[in-house]
Amino acid sequence: MKNLSQVVTSQLIALVSGTLFGLGMMISGMVDPNRVLGFLDITGAWDPSLMFVMGGALAVFMPIYLLVIKKRTAPVCSERFRLSNNHMIDKKLVGGAVLFGLGWGIAGICPGPAVTSISGLNPSMLVFIAAMLLGMVIANLAVNKYGKTKPEKVGVTARS
Repeated sequence: MKNLSQVVTSQLIALVSGTLFGLGMMISGMVDPNRVLGFLDITGAWDPSLMFVMGGALAVFMPIYLLVIKKRTAPVCSERFRLSNNHMIDKKLVGGAVLFGLGWGIAGICPGPAVTSISGLNPSMLVFIAAMLLGMVIANLAVNKYGKTKPEKVGVTARS
């Protein structure tokens, strides 16, 4: 069981990480749905800035991951890494990815930047977040109603 010091430390790390993520999203302009929609508009006025933001994030993350994180036996604030053992690409994964992509493409924003933009009290972002939370509740109810089933294969296996 964690003591109070460990709980406070993990909460502070979460706060700092979330703050850095939010600041990065705001500074890069990725909380603006027009920027995201511009990236998705490959036949019109394509805006490649999202690609550069993601590339910049990977350029910072990958060396740290390869040199530090990958060599660790456990995360800083937990007893062990909690990675999925499911390497099967199934109907549930594909369906969820399609729904996520449709929502991202229609709204022009994904959940991280949407949560980041709450502080601006933009009514469309608040509606997006409410709809996202409703979707999560509906998905949870559906999983509870129909139970957890074995993944149905769609013919592809992911490798780690």
